[in-house]
Amino acid sequence: MPNILFADRIENWPRYEAPLHAALTEAGIEAKLSLPGEIDPDQVDYIVYSPRGPVQDFAPFTRARAVLSLWAGVERIVGNQSLTQPLCRMVDEGLSRGMVEWVVGHALRYHLGIDFFRDHQDGVWRQDGHVPPLARERGVTVLGLGELGGACASALASLGFRVTGWSRSQKSLPGVTCLAGETGLSDALAEAEILVTLLPNTPETTNLLNAERLAQLPRGAVILNPGRGNSIDDDALLAALDSGRVAAATLDVFKTEPLPPEHPYWAHPRVIVTPHVAAETRPASAARVIAENIRRSEAGEPLLFRVDRAKGY
Repeated sequence: MPNILFADRIENWPRYEAPLHAALTEAGIEAKLSLPGEIDPDQVDYIVYSPRGPVQDFAPFTRARAVLSLWAGVERIVGNQSLTQPLCRMVDEGLSRGMVEWVVGHALRYHLGIDFFRDHQDGVWRQDGHVPPLARERGVTVLGLGELGGACASALASLGFRVTGWSRSQKSLPGVTCLAGETGLSDALAEAEILVTLLPNTPETTNLLNAERLAQLPRGAVILNPGRGNSIDDDALLAALDSGRVAAATLDVFKTEPLPPEHPYWAHPRVIVTPHVAAETRPASAARVIAENIRRSEAGEPLLFRVDRAKGY
């Protein structure tokens, strides 16, 4: 019977306790679930992990066969020198659907010009020049074609948008023009009337969207960032917004979270801040992913969504 340590914040345990028990039972696994302090570290077989939880030193967990993260992003743990166990990131249907709905909703809001009409409720009938193009006439670029980026690119393509996707390594998605490499990035940005960033947090992606690359966007482009806060040079984006190079931005992630009250994004008329809510881990679907990976480990099968430590994701 494997011992599983729930190493998230204690206040989240009531949300996860029943789903984890149900998912383990459904997977045919008889296991013991414990909280920190209820079991000796050297007796733990699997760690259900959150960066906000109490476990940051993995050295005492000499028996642990895997660290199973509840988060999609692993930048807060991947460089931890005490972590020698296999690390798996969270990829689950609920998280993907939440991200797709956030991206599609905000893309359609900008595409249809909803904010313009909301801001001009003044009795003037403005039809000429304010009828939106069809989706097939609008270029949307998605930077990052992992599980979440690929799902968003496919959803936007299914609505008829002219979708370009970019990733470090070449990908292939039906209905999406997939590019890679530095030349591919320039071409992808040039197509981005709406730009969606879903890149991992790595040294290569830090400030990827700097002044030089923002200048490659079509004038009046819109930026949606539900990926990682490190990918945008904040000063460069603010300057692009002030100049009109970028028409608007909806940002869900930031270099510092919570976003400080004095940050210019809060007061900027062309920025909408959402508080890191685009893709929240949902206990029911996440528990099934955790249970499946434990089942796989117990059966000697490869783990799902294992992190490549060299790549950082």
